[in-house]
Amino acid sequence: MARVLLAGESWINAATDYKGYDAFPHTQLEIGATPLLEALGAEGHEVTHLPSHAVATDFPATLEKLDAYDVVVLSDIGANSLLLPPRVFAEGRPFPNRLKLLAEWVRRGGGLAMAGGYLSFQGFQAKANYHATPVEDVLPVDILPYDDRVECPEGIPGSLTAASHEVTAGLDAEWPILLGYQRLSAKQDAEVLATIESHPLLAVRTEGAGRTLAFASDISPHWAPTEFIEWPGYQRLFHQAVTWLAGNAA
Repeated sequence: MARVLLAGESWINAATDYKGYDAFPHTQLEIGATPLLEALGAEGHEVTHLPSHAVATDFPATLEKLDAYDVVVLSDIGANSLLLPPRVFAEGRPFPNRLKLLAEWVRRGGGLAMAGGYLSFQGFQAKANYHATPVEDVLPVDILPYDDRVECPEGIPGSLTAASHEVTAGLDAEWPILLGYQRLSAKQDAEVLATIESHPLLAVRTEGAGRTLAFASDISPHWAPTEFIEWPGYQRLFHQAVTWLAGNAA
């Protein structure tokens, strides 16, 4: 089984309730990673979840620390959280570029996946900002330089391509609906395993000794509705994805 680091897929809500003359501010940590954590845990994978607010300080900053994992999954966490730890942003001191580090780690044999969301690929108002970065260089997809979201509130199903691959073995040809995705284009040497509205939904690629995967939609709501999360193929898809990404390590 694979050792997986899942970075992102959480957020902090801040709200103020007004009750007549009085106001009551409150915050709450929300975890969107639960469906994926449960699915991978059920298959025996060892998953460490690094929530979004801890990524800047705690994401590995050396190859040796990344080597504690077989697979890294970036989900709904923007490039700035990796590029601007407090040492850089608050203190004005140098620090390793963790986007370059991830790309080097992949080429040395690591497995990297990115799942879609408002702070994935290029994201909402281009704030995820992975375009023209070392992470884009190793992923199986090219990322647009502007907001790349496609909202599908009506629900659009994904479907398998004719490609035969370990990641999609045994999955239904037609998938349950998704409520949105990132508009991406596959690199020439990538293999597109599933599409949505003729765009890549799932793509894989080898880079040096490593492997990468892009899933253009979400692992949790809102883009991944109940129909997708409760589909038996959800657990199978992501189990097979991290197993393939881990390669011989798994």
